[in-house]
Amino acid sequence: MKKSRLFPFLLLLFAFSLSAQKIDNTASFRDLKSPRYFRFNYDNDYFASEDKDYTQGYNFELASPGIRHNPINNLLLKPFHSEIQYGISIEHIGFTPNNIKSPDIQFGDRPFAASIMLKSFAVATDTLHNSRLVSVLNIGLIGPGAFGKEMQVAIHRATGNTIPEGWQNQIKNDIVLNYELSYEKQVVRYRNLFSLQTNSTLRLGTLFTNASLGFNTTFGFINSPFKLLKAKKRVALYGYAQPLLNVIGYDATLQGGLFNHKSPYTIADSDVERFTAQLNYGLVLQTRTLYFEYSRVTITKEFATGANSKWGGIKMGFLF
Repeated sequence: MKKSRLFPFLLLLFAFSLSAQKIDNTASFRDLKSPRYFRFNYDNDYFASEDKDYTQGYNFELASPGIRHNPINNLLLKPFHSEIQYGISIEHIGFTPNNIKSPDIQFGDRPFAASIMLKSFAVATDTLHNSRLVSVLNIGLIGPGAFGKEMQVAIHRATGNTIPEGWQNQIKNDIVLNYELSYEKQVVRYRNLFSLQTNSTLRLGTLFTNASLGFNTTFGFINSPFKLLKAKKRVALYGYAQPLLNVIGYDATLQGGLFNHKSPYTIADSDVERFTAQLNYGLVLQTRTLYFEYSRVTITKEFATGANSKWGGIKMGFLF
């Protein structure tokens, strides 16, 4: 392994906190008060009137007590005296430079990249101390095998948008193996109208190695994500905001896979921005059986010659 590729692991030894991630389905403000639910997430920079950087992603998520028999759960953290939700999801994310029409490499811009992952997760809620610990294991692939080209071309043809021509220059196939931990602690709650939580996550692996620290607030008509799953539910309508400070160790969507170094174009390690700021915000409506969310994200530039980027997303789910 090249010395430069040891940097993310050395950095991780000194970093404390959370990972900047594209699709975060386990944050407390997205809690569904049920051991059984299904939820679909779709992100696209179209919601922010852009077509670059993180261009689109989707996630199909299922939680059920029966998933506790998944052998991968033996690798996840399940503290004693906590209520555990078990789940799995499949996730696909894609990235493009600003000029998607040109077939040439866009030097100084982000490379084309796509990744597909199968995720196993456990959400451990401590109802006595108003905290929750989430552990996630991701297994998948980055590269042409993730069919990022096929997805974007099909969507652009269906919507009459510019057909991307540069996917032959994308990050080449490599393995995705990532482990992440996140922790949230409620520090303030005012009735069912306002809450404030600190949050931190640590992520280590071949796709993203990074960390960040932040907090999140919910305001409106809210339910507590730190109560028992069987607690009485009511209709909730609330907004949320989550500012984060991220420390970046390694990003395979910019720098290429850890093992396959044959990508035609990548961002040099020295040009990766090691600190980024991010703001997630949105609006959530929950009934006793349904979940709806509209989200927006803005993040500072992730590499030296890049720029701030933003995207939006929708989530729809149901409890059963």
